[in-house]
Amino acid sequence: MDTAVRSPLAAALAQTKDPVLARRLLDRVKDLAERFIARHGRPAAIMEVCGSHTHALAETGVKDALRGAVRMISGPGCPVCVTDQAEIDAMIALAEGQGRIIATFGDMLRVPGSRGSLMKAKVEKGADVRVVYSPSDAVRIAAEHPDREVIFLGVGFETTIPILAAAVAEAEALGLRNFSLWMSTNLVEPVMRHLLESGEVRIDGFLLPGHVATVIGRQGFLFLAEEYRKPGVIAGFEVNELLSSLYLLLELLLAGRAEVLNNYPSVVREDGNPAARRLMERYFVPVDQPWREMGIIPQSGMDFREAYARFDAKRKFPVQVGKPKPTACRCGEVIRGLIEPDACPLFGRACTPEHAIGPCMVSSEGACAAHYKYLRA
Repeated sequence: MDTAVRSPLAAALAQTKDPVLARRLLDRVKDLAERFIARHGRPAAIMEVCGSHTHALAETGVKDALRGAVRMISGPGCPVCVTDQAEIDAMIALAEGQGRIIATFGDMLRVPGSRGSLMKAKVEKGADVRVVYSPSDAVRIAAEHPDREVIFLGVGFETTIPILAAAVAEAEALGLRNFSLWMSTNLVEPVMRHLLESGEVRIDGFLLPGHVATVIGRQGFLFLAEEYRKPGVIAGFEVNELLSSLYLLLELLLAGRAEVLNNYPSVVREDGNPAARRLMERYFVPVDQPWREMGIIPQSGMDFREAYARFDAKRKFPVQVGKPKPTACRCGEVIRGLIEPDACPLFGRACTPEHAIGPCMVSSEGACAAHYKYLRA
């Protein structure tokens, strides 16, 4: 059985940006969605796990076009959004220490902590916080400033973790003693299991993250079908890739088949990227990880093996932070698929991209940011 693409129409449209063909596929998706509603008395509930999918579905107009036909649910796939508030506070406290250079991806700069942000620490307290494009840039900074401690904030999913490992390998090869990572990483499988087992939200099927799948492969998602009897389709990010993947997923739902299909075969292999996983496993091991408003999920993050503890910023620079200050932000409910962004009383009022109160409005992958930009009434 071909597990890549089942429908010839979906296969053709996944390879083109032709808007006429996109319209035809959208109509077919709606037809299948209406059949599901007629059979079950409600729209199919499909979760896009990936924050990039959330943004792409909003930007391309797919989510808006399917409003009322399919219940699209944004999931916990934005790494900035799911980072526990206490972790954010600790990163800010770390930046305020003397003689340190904090390197980070740009999304982290404006994430609100309980008492400020990395940007505020930089502007008001003179913290040396630098935006870089890769962890390797932080290694270069450490080599250029041997008298300064350089810490990279390691936030991300399986797509990012191998790059973090590669940076450690580079620092190790250079013999650097002033480079370290503050690990706050997340793994997709444990959080998907957590969502399904919590029973908080009905999920009929999953639009699966193409980026993560490049590392873990289709095999990394087989647990959905084998253990939970839920279908999933690995999707790309262009409009026709999204539509064709939704088409395939609705076909599976209507046929009652719990399967995992790879609709991104140009990028995703059956076994993913074994070399990337080996690199991860060389330096890191799975650990229990706190998630924003989800508590600690067992074995859902990665941290340093004991042999590489010298690169562990949490051991080198232990910081103490108090209990996070509560706000009315409902980002935790958004990332769990319990509410839409505009159900938060702060959305579009006190909380905007210019004055964000929660991380879901800050990150380019955040559901609130996508909703604010593309889906507001």
